Formats: sequence, C-alpha cells, structure tokens
Amino acid sequence: MHRRHQRPRGIRIGGGSRHNGPVSTTSLPSPDRAAELRTALLAAGFTADGLLDLLGAPAYAALARSETVPALRATRGPGDGPLASLVRLFLLQQPEPYENAARALPVEAALADGWLRREGDELHATVDVRPYGGPDGEDWFIVSDLGCAVGGAGGIGSREEGVVLGVGGASTTLAGITVRTPVGSALDLGTGSGIQALHAAQHATRVTATDVNPRALDFTRLTLALSGAQEAELLQGSLFEPVGEATYDLIVSNPPFVISPGARLTYRDGGMGGDDLCRTLVQEAGAHLNPGGYAQFLGNWQHVEGEDWHDRVRAWVPRGCDAWIVQRDVQDVTQYAELWLRDAGDHRTDPAEYARRYEDWLDEFEARKTRAVGFGWITLRRSDAAEPSIVVEEWPHSVEQPLGDAVVAHFARQDYLRDHDDAALLEARFVLAAEVVQEQVGAPGAEDPEHVVLRQNRGMRRATKVDTVGAGFAGVCDGSLTAGRILDAIAHLVQEDPVVLRDRTPGAIRVLVEQGFLEPAEG
Repeated sequence: MHRRHQRPRGIRIGGGSRHNGPVSTTSLPSPDRAAELRTALLAAGFTADGLLDLLGAPAYAALARSETVPALRATRGPGDGPLASLVRLFLLQQPEPYENAARALPVEAALADGWLRREGDELHATVDVRPYGGPDGEDWFIVSDLGCAVGGAGGIGSREEGVVLGVGGASTTLAGITVRTPVGSALDLGTGSGIQALHAAQHATRVTATDVNPRALDFTRLTLALSGAQEAELLQGSLFEPVGEATYDLIVSNPPFVISPGARLTYRDGGMGGDDLCRTLVQEAGAHLNPGGYAQFLGNWQHVEGEDWHDRVRAWVPRGCDAWIVQRDVQDVTQYAELWLRDAGDHRTDPAEYARRYEDWLDEFEARKTRAVGFGWITLRRSDAAEPSIVVEEWPHSVEQPLGDAVVAHFARQDYLRDHDDAALLEARFVLAAEVVQEQVGAPGAEDPEHVVLRQNRGMRRATKVDTVGAGFAGVCDGSLTAGRILDAIAHLVQEDPVVLRDRTPGAIRVLVEQGFLEPAEG
C-alpha cells in the first residue's frame, strides 16, 4: 500500500475513551479463530497506515486525542467500504449494518466467538480493537474494554473495578525505553492489555505476563493472538508472587503507580500507602534478574518535606544492581490530585462529592508530608559489581524515542568508567560522538564566546557547558591521540602547566564520557 503520510511506529490510536455506555465485564471473545479474524482485518487495510490513508492526518490525529467526530465524518460518503465499517465498529463503537460488516469480516465466526454481538440487523463490537504499528513495521492489534482505548490519565471516567485499558502515553514510553536485545526470558509484570508482552515476544524466547486482574490476562491473550505473536505464560497475582523464585533476562512493568487515598481503580491505584508499591517493585526485582539482566519500570515517587527525592529513590535500588533513574516530570500535590480525579471522572460528579474526594487526596499527602510527586523511569541492571553505579537525575527535556539502545550504552559507559581510574583515562583514546554539535554562546560581535555548549541531537539530547579546554579537547578527539597527549598540546597552546592540566581535567572527561559526548575509541 502506498503510504501518503508518514506516521511514527508504535503510535496509539485513541478514540472511544469518552464512550458513554457501561464497560463490559462479561465473558470475553475466544482467541481460537483470531488468525482468521486477523487475516480479514489486514485484508481490509485495518492497520495504522490504512487508517492514516482513509482518515487523513487531521482526523487521524484527532482520534489519538479521543476526538471521534472527524473520523466519523471521514468514514461517510462514496468511499464507504470495508475499512470504514471496521473503523465505525471497533474504533468509534458505532452500530454497523450486518451486510456492511459482512463485507469486511467473517461475521458468523466473529459472532460465535464473541467479538461482535447482534441486535436485529445491526452489529456491535464487544471489545475495542486498535491497530498498532510495531517498531519494525509489524501490524499489531491491541484489545481492551470498550471505551478504554487510551490508558492512564485519559479521563475515561470508568468506575468498573476490573476495567482493562488499552495503550496510553505511559505504555508507549515504557515500550520505547525498553532494551530490545534478544533474550531467553522476559516478564511483563502487570500486563494490562498486553502491549509490553507483545513487544517482548519479538525478541524473547519465553514471555511471562502477570496481572492481579484476571480479565487483563484474557485481554493479553487476545492481543497476542490477534497480533500473530507467540503465546505467553499468563499468571494471576500481585507483584512477583505469581512467579515464585523464577529469574528473567528482562523485566518490564507499567505498574499501578498512582499515589492515591485508597485503591479504587485496579488499573492505576497500587493499593499500598504512598509510593510503597513502586519501592517494593524495585527492591524485589533484583532477586528475579539473571546476571546482566535488565528491569525497567515507570513509577511515581513522593517528594517529602525535609528529604531529598534523589536519596529516596536511590535507597530503593537492590543489592547487586546498577541503576539509572530519570525524573521526567514533577507536580505539586494539587496538580497531581486534579489530574487523577479527572482520570476517574470525579470532575463530572456532584461538586460536593468532588470536593470531598479532593480533600481526601490532600489529607493523605499532608499526613505523609508530601509536597510534590515525581514521575519517571527506573532501569536496573544486575551487574553484581562491588561498587554499583547508581545515577539519579532530572531530565524534563525532549528525548528521541526509542531509547533502548541508549539505555544499553549508558550502562556500558558506567562499566568503562568503573574500570578506568584517572590515570587510565589519560592513557585512553576517545572520539567525539557522531551526533554531537558545538554551539558558541555570547553577545553579538564579541571576540570570544561567553561559553561553549556541546549538544546531542540523538538519544537523550543532552547539552553541557564546557570551558575552553573542554571544547578544545572534545573537538580534537578522533581516536588518534591519548587524552593525556591532547591535554599536553592544549597546555602548550594556553601556556598552562601540563601537570596541573592533567591533574584537574580527568573529572571533566569522566562527565563527558558518562553523558555520552565522548566514546572510548575501539582498539
């Protein structure tokens, strides 16, 4: 199919998240003939690319914002064919005439297996089916409850305890930062609709998915089957309890990390006090990692009065593990409470009830002396190093997804720096990373810049300020000379004692290596 528009892989297709009907908690479709249904969906062009072609970029983007009217308009008219019928059925949750649906689907099989239900001459979808583009062009489908395609702070307003959401921003973020090297075993803890298990199935020989909600496991089974992926081992239970003492090469989790009073909603509220669920998850992960294995989570953590949040999350890291913890956002307690009250639809309830719930959140935070809540990524790698590397930082700026390779490179740099003292660094050779550019900042017309900035155009897209020596050093790093020889040459140019320069510069080199501006030269 000719692609008139370019769309990013792994995009979530929203829409339907303002569904007014009740979330179905009845029996779910059978996956037995999912392959037949998948063939029909693909034949009709019910893919992320197919939707973009049918709807056009504006309506496609509106659907990702849960606005359905432009997409509904785009499915009317002379081009109303099988693909338009599928969009109305599964994305917009509109009733569709039997004869129209029959042009796109094996209708009787879909009815018998429970994907559709019939009312007179009209058919209705029983679950939400969303096209999802895999990282290498795969055509996948995410199955979730009706009206719940967008997961996390999407304002779905459902009070159903067992509701299973689809793919939200948190889900795609985790999928993007996950290390994708081939592994023997992977664990998706708190699988939901199965998006992380689906990704893991592409590079793991064996995938295990767990969830405290048995309906989530059923939805994961449907997602994997309809996407043509290998089956996973599905286990019910909380945290690591379902897997016993099993260990894995990769553990991923987008847990119910919301810090809330009580545990009203299984899909988001952890049921433990404060940030205890995230802390427990991180602390227990180390015992379930194989040597060299990665555990990657999203999480929230409290900013408590009189305590440095860096120290708080650093204390979570289990023995034997290196860690990279990145805070991406922080909200004061009022912003945080409002965000998740909207997610539960409480802003649409009686004002007095909304105010009471708001008070409950603020009372909880006040009791715990919590002033703000941070959100970010936590990556562990089991290294069993005598001196583990634990990096905790705040980086709210834009990054380039996917970041899996950048995560691997980060820990490789930590290994290198752990194995090289200052003397060894001076004897090493480095190259400036290919994506780094230099910017000079200063007043127009000034003879010399006020400062020099090195900036990455890939990965974390970091920027760091360097002095004249640092800029000159980085600029000539091509792998041909040792760091010490370069510093000697710079000392001669700036008329500085080379011994003094060698003594004070390794710390700056270490920072440039740690942040990925300089790479050790091969050989």
